[in-house]
Amino acid sequence: MFILVTGASGQLGRSIKSLVKKQKNSDSFVFVTRNQLDLSSFINIQNFFEKHTFDLIINCAAYTAVDKAESFKKEADMINHIAVRQIAEIARSNNTKLIHISTDYVYDGLKNNPYSESDATSPLNIYGKTKLDGENAILSIMRSNAIIIRTSWVYSEYRNNFVATILKLAQKNSNLNIISDQVSTPTYAGDLGQVILNIIKSNKFNELKMVSEIYHYSNEGGCSWYDFAKEVVNISGDKCSISPINTEDYPTVAERPRYTIMSKEKISKEFDLKIAFWKDSLKYCMKNLSTVSPFNKD
Repeated sequence: MFILVTGASGQLGRSIKSLVKKQKNSDSFVFVTRNQLDLSSFINIQNFFEKHTFDLIINCAAYTAVDKAESFKKEADMINHIAVRQIAEIARSNNTKLIHISTDYVYDGLKNNPYSESDATSPLNIYGKTKLDGENAILSIMRSNAIIIRTSWVYSEYRNNFVATILKLAQKNSNLNIISDQVSTPTYAGDLGQVILNIIKSNKFNELKMVSEIYHYSNEGGCSWYDFAKEVVNISGDKCSISPINTEDYPTVAERPRYTIMSKEKISKEFDLKIAFWKDSLKYCMKNLSTVSPFNKD
């Protein structure tokens, strides 16, 4: 297959690229950043796909600045929704398959047990709304040949993320106050990248006219941001202490859901996946930080 990966400078895009380099793969991958494919420009998207055709598009690109999206609604909607609609239309016209990455923020967080793919969506913020609109655009346009993967709390060895932020702050402070009443599951981008590579090799994915589906993927287990931060500091060996606070003690522009642990039963069964526990993947990721800087923005 000839495969396009968008968002190549982001955490997931870089993780997929690293995995492809390490593994023997008969497929040909093209990784593009915003410089090559600007999803904020309708004309740029149109021109790009007039010059290039692919068997599969893996869309890792997104507007992910959750708080900023509240003020820049048009920009977030363009990248997370309008551009996704355009890509879906192009994919359908060219008989191209599509894997699109979405978010747990499509939920309002009012449940107290894991969300399944069939649970009602009700995003609390503009970021979640635009991502849900992108999902719905894909499903309305591509009744077949599309997979949407909702994920949560993504981190990696690359770029700015929660793990990198905590490591930085822990080196400079003796105590950190971290929110303890928002609960979900961290997702190591390397694990998600490998799942995507496994999916595209599966018999189900390679069926002719595969029915379009939504799946959940994160690591297993669940924790609060406070638990996550404590584990990061514990693994790093830093002496910084972590104190729990409530959401109300750390106000943000965008409202966050309080609980978004997702069930992975569907994706694990249909693609025969073994999903790692979040603490194990965090340890693996942090071992790699000696060779890959978490603060590298390239």
